[in-house]
Amino acid sequence: MRTKYCGQIQTIDLNKKIAVCGWIYKIRNFGQFIFVDISDWTGIVQVVFQSNNDVIFKQAKKLKNNFCVQILGIVIKRKQKNCKLYTGEIEILADELNILNSSKPIPLDFTSNRDDTKLKYRYLDLRYNKIIENLKIRSNVVDLIRTFMKKKNFIDVETPILTKSTPEGARDYLVPSRNYHGKFFALPQSPQLFKQLLMISGVDRYYQIAKCFRDEDLRSDRQPEFTQIDIEASFVTSTQIRSIVEKLIKTVWSKTISSKLSKFPTISFHKSMEIYGSDKPDLRNPIKIIDVSNIFKKSNHKLFFNLNLNKKNRIALLRIPNASNLSRKKIDDYSEYSKKNGAKKLFYIKLEKIEDKYYNFQSSMKKLLNNHVINKILKKTNAKSKDILFLIADETHIVNKVLGMLRIKIGIDLKITKKSSWKPVWIVDFPMFIKDSNNCFSSMHHPFTSPKKEDEKKLHKTPELAIADSYDLVMNGYEIGGGSVRINNYNIQKKIFDILKIENKIQNKKFGFFIEALKYGAPPHAGIALGLDRIVMLLTNSKNIRDVIAFPKTTSATCLMTNSPSELNDYKLKEIGIKIIKNTFNEVT
Repeated sequence: MRTKYCGQIQTIDLNKKIAVCGWIYKIRNFGQFIFVDISDWTGIVQVVFQSNNDVIFKQAKKLKNNFCVQILGIVIKRKQKNCKLYTGEIEILADELNILNSSKPIPLDFTSNRDDTKLKYRYLDLRYNKIIENLKIRSNVVDLIRTFMKKKNFIDVETPILTKSTPEGARDYLVPSRNYHGKFFALPQSPQLFKQLLMISGVDRYYQIAKCFRDEDLRSDRQPEFTQIDIEASFVTSTQIRSIVEKLIKTVWSKTISSKLSKFPTISFHKSMEIYGSDKPDLRNPIKIIDVSNIFKKSNHKLFFNLNLNKKNRIALLRIPNASNLSRKKIDDYSEYSKKNGAKKLFYIKLEKIEDKYYNFQSSMKKLLNNHVINKILKKTNAKSKDILFLIADETHIVNKVLGMLRIKIGIDLKITKKSSWKPVWIVDFPMFIKDSNNCFSSMHHPFTSPKKEDEKKLHKTPELAIADSYDLVMNGYEIGGGSVRINNYNIQKKIFDILKIENKIQNKKFGFFIEALKYGAPPHAGIALGLDRIVMLLTNSKNIRDVIAFPKTTSATCLMTNSPSELNDYKLKEIGIKIIKNTFNEVT
């Protein structure tokens, strides 16, 4: 039906007769001429209808926005060039018009940011929005990944979507069995156990562009169904798997946005929390958390800060260069922000002038700051005239969290964060376990993560001190991947389940098939899962992960376009052995 795509016509096509198909984007009627912009997925081209061609001109008068049409005509030079369009030097002089389908006025208001309407009419939003360009980039990224993995001798293996419910962190999406009433499949949160089984089976190098499902609270970079670049290899170390992934990411960034990434630095989890307040540090921001606990160790200092001596405390600060001119209102805003996120108080020190042991400063903690203390602070922080210091004294986890968040906020507010740069980093040496207030353990990553060899003995007496052989890949403050060396020893896997207080009965019920498999010569193996959606979100500079997914869900995990999830009739429910019971609050359970 067409010989050219709208967005691909150039001056090389002058005087050629072509056929294009697409939708009417804009109409301008000037009496003797009607100008129409027609669009398809490649772009827009201008078409002109002249009144001396009476038949086609009458047809053109019937056109409305979003009509689906085929237009044949001659490519001619445009009198007034439009530099905003790739096709801005040419236009099509129409001599044939076929209206393929009419259209109602579309129910979208592009001056509004109403996401609910855009998601309800997602197919129309895609037609008009740059999201379709994001989908093209996503497609190219997948091609690059497949080409790269093939060259590295990985094979693409699909794993089941209908699988067994296992305790892996988030809630499962469950699928009732029609043949076995009362029994359920689960949609996979990841292909974790299957890829490990593939290693046991002898599939040496596996990868998959895998669909995964998690019933968890959503935000701008999460969806209930998402896509992983899932990778696993046998007889490799954590260093080797990270090296492969690093080369993959460098290839994707280079081929997609022509960005040459240098070698990825490596930071331990403990160090990252200490100097960035996060295990997902944005290294585009050079500000670091500086510990000054040793400077304020006198009893009167601790009284001033009202520290709970029964808790693990920390006193630390941020040095913000050339920011002593911050207004009192702005400082109050940062103070309020810190309190909202858990800090008791945010202190500040404005360094107006520092010269030969002459200190001119303003501070909300001036009574503690004699020349001796100021001198120690300056030496520790390397602070200069016109800098401002923000200090928090509180429990360690609060200090880390709040200064980490404040670091990000100030970096953006004062344009310290270099937004145009790319800063990947490997975070390694995570704790194996997290201990809650009831002294119960949960896995930092998942229960199939191997401890470092030298820490295996700690599992028996001091599991809280065991370090995992795991690693996260972070890009500009976003975790884009996480992985580990896996447990390939039956006894260690059993010990991990015991530490997590998973009863033997549950171990056998949930993981029996996997525990059995570990007894048959399971090889050493390691892997990683990279978030495809999040990677494409970064590459396209999108604000929300929905902008790189064709048909996403809302933050409440619903699809407004299809109106799902939806109710089933009684016959369908009976067929799968389910009965809906309303509780006393008239909610369906």
